Amino acid sequence: MRSALLFLPKLLRLCRFFFFFYSVQGIFCGDSFSLKPFKDNVEWTDEQEAAAKKKVSENSQPLPTEKQEEYNSRANEFWNDFYTIHENRFFKDRHWLFTEFTELAPQSTASHKCQSELGAAEENKLHSLVKTPTGEFNALTLNNKDAYGAAATYRILEVGCGVGNTVFPILKTNNDPGLFVYCCDFSSTAVELVKANPDYDPGRCLAFVHDLSDVEANYPFPDETLDVIVLIFVLSALHPDKMQASISRLARLLKPGGVLLLRDYGRYDMAQLRFKKGRCLSENFYVRGDGTRVYFFTQDELHQLFTEACLEKIQNMVDRRLQVNRGKQLTMYRVWIQCKYRKPICHPGETEGKT
Repeated sequence: MRSALLFLPKLLRLCRFFFFFYSVQGIFCGDSFSLKPFKDNVEWTDEQEAAAKKKVSENSQPLPTEKQEEYNSRANEFWNDFYTIHENRFFKDRHWLFTEFTELAPQSTASHKCQSELGAAEENKLHSLVKTPTGEFNALTLNNKDAYGAAATYRILEVGCGVGNTVFPILKTNNDPGLFVYCCDFSSTAVELVKANPDYDPGRCLAFVHDLSDVEANYPFPDETLDVIVLIFVLSALHPDKMQASISRLARLLKPGGVLLLRDYGRYDMAQLRFKKGRCLSENFYVRGDGTRVYFFTQDELHQLFTEACLEKIQNMVDRRLQVNRGKQLTMYRVWIQCKYRKPICHPGETEGKT
């Protein structure tokens, strides 16, 4: 009897962990769609929006500066801890990507023709980067025919790849022989999990550690060589002060005509309204219980970030969903923003047909 009583606290902690895992999974990642039924394109009433604003205002007192600095300086550590604990069990594979972003589907890559046809000199850019023994990517003047993805005709970069919940669905679904997928993450633990996945094929994919907010860091490919860049619930993890420079750096990687695809948290999403006092870092920017951070966007904020990077809008929409948990009799409003922005064919200041 005594041994059973001693074991009881451990059992309770275990139960709390599983309750947290299954109840928060959809809230955290925003893309699991695990709660059903749901309704698409739900319109909010003025009363609902006013209540959401009030809730956010009540819990918007920012943490002391020293605590904010701690979460900022230890961001890598918190994400490594997250993936060490959850490994590849937390997020679901994003098979919905091919419906929302047809640019990732096989027919798009197979029929793709770069609107700004690269000359031989531009193609040689792809042979100008090699990896040093330290694992960093440095630009060299040598032509390296073994450069990652040098022979590809369609190149995708996913930023913030986690354990591969976007990368592997793309590789499994899209068998275009000209496709090469680059993927990077802030967390070295996440990247190692991607490389350990049996579906990881170095001939079609390169996973590497990269800090999106470090705009001076090299990528394993030159500028203007990517067809698509994917940001799925990633930009929101950056400090707001780092977002513009990060997007501008990514824009330089796109070919003229290339597109940047984003899906992220929208203002007054359920996850934002559930934050308690003591979790706000700055306006609409919060820290979760595990130390990871999240920002909640408006359409205008994202539009400004992309247009400041000289990208053109294709799509900027709010996806509002009403999710119902009938067992707990809960209704939850999810708010996500989905964007597609394109790098112009002509450089700013130029016009088509200019001689």
